[in-house]
Amino acid sequence: MARGSDFLQLDASAVPRGERTEWLAAALRAAVAAGVLPVGSRLPPTRALSAELGVARGTVVEAYQRLTEEGLLTAARGAGTAVAARPVRAPAAAPSGTWEPPVFAADVVDLATGVPDLAAFPRAAWLRAEREVLSTATARSLGYAPPQGTPELRAELSAWLARSRGVRAAPGQIVVTAGVTGALSILAQVLRARGMGDIACEDPGADGNRAILDHWTGGSTVPVPVDGDGVDPAALAATDARAVLVTPAHQFPTGVVLSAPRRRALLAWARAREGLVIEDDYDAEYRYDRSPVGALHGLDPHLVAHTSSLSKTLAPALRAGWLVPPPHLLEDVVRARWAADLGSPSLPQLALALLLRDGTLARHLRTMRARHRVRRDAAVAAVREHLPGRPILGVAAGLHLLVLLPEGVDDREAVARAEHAGVAVQPLSRHRTAPGPPGLVIAYAGHGPARLRGAIARLGAAVRR
Repeated sequence: MARGSDFLQLDASAVPRGERTEWLAAALRAAVAAGVLPVGSRLPPTRALSAELGVARGTVVEAYQRLTEEGLLTAARGAGTAVAARPVRAPAAAPSGTWEPPVFAADVVDLATGVPDLAAFPRAAWLRAEREVLSTATARSLGYAPPQGTPELRAELSAWLARSRGVRAAPGQIVVTAGVTGALSILAQVLRARGMGDIACEDPGADGNRAILDHWTGGSTVPVPVDGDGVDPAALAATDARAVLVTPAHQFPTGVVLSAPRRRALLAWARAREGLVIEDDYDAEYRYDRSPVGALHGLDPHLVAHTSSLSKTLAPALRAGWLVPPPHLLEDVVRARWAADLGSPSLPQLALALLLRDGTLARHLRTMRARHRVRRDAAVAAVREHLPGRPILGVAAGLHLLVLLPEGVDDREAVARAEHAGVAVQPLSRHRTAPGPPGLVIAYAGHGPARLRGAIARLGAAVRR
């Protein structure tokens, strides 16, 4: 038999009375895990151990009972309590392929993360909406919402999308998602189940979206080249894909707008292939030289799955987005949304519905559009001054610039030098599959004009070295 407290080196004198059971159970658990109490060894009788420790016998009985229920101890009449098993030590954390947002040093100006001016988030309006929701919410409102999203938010989104994007979708056709990421994950699962696992993607195109689709399709995304008119439908037709992901309003990262002939050709391809166009309505809210082009969905809702989010309008932290699938996919999409996590949290949806209904979101967007235009102008002027002669691609829209570098320059090396100089940007090569010209993707919206000018001056000096 093992000895008592002297063997375990336990001292209960400093442990508050109300915490002694938890303390003793933890100490015995650790002794078993460390091998101090090997499998098969007997523990002291409860009466003996309680006397040695100066604690109530019930404390020891309860600690033994907890470990017996966990499977670490076993108790038999006449044989006492013995160690039955040793817990497996938790594995040390190992590097994985899971994507995590980059974390830059405090003195590095982040021009790599595409976010709006988060300092302008309408905190007071959001708090007011949440208070109203909580003060008026019924018991039903606090229960499970439909996996598609709350009826209140879907009704407001239906009106909002019709006004702002030309998307005609009844509330019953809209599925609330955890951003565009959630929408793409759901669509990829549905398409794979229908035998449409190969999904074409723009090249260059957002590497995050491609990684999401690769995850669900087993790495079978198909790159399709992008030029000054957007994605190339002829190149798409040469593939076996029956679905394609595009960013027609403001292509990432080139900044071009899908031309009208390309829009018609893309839909003709989907019609002939019995396929699907997935429209990521990226940056559609921000066009600075004219009104934004309407959503592709409006041309044929039966061929287009429309998705967008509020990450670039309000904040990524809300994880608020939506998906308008074609009618023939709606039931499967809703089922997949339910199976994922029963749907998005209801209370933020109800708050967002209020902000849409009372015009707060529309007013906020007008403010952000003006603010971001000033920042874009400052970034463009700074690039022209500190990277003279370097082409700036794309239309006056969105939250990023694409600056091409001279042929032969390694844009990843340029990005490393820039970060060493205190400025973080993205290399264009990160977002492309096929070889192409080097470039820098500069996300300017999160910083004021003065900070942008200083950061781009440092960026230019680092790149020219």
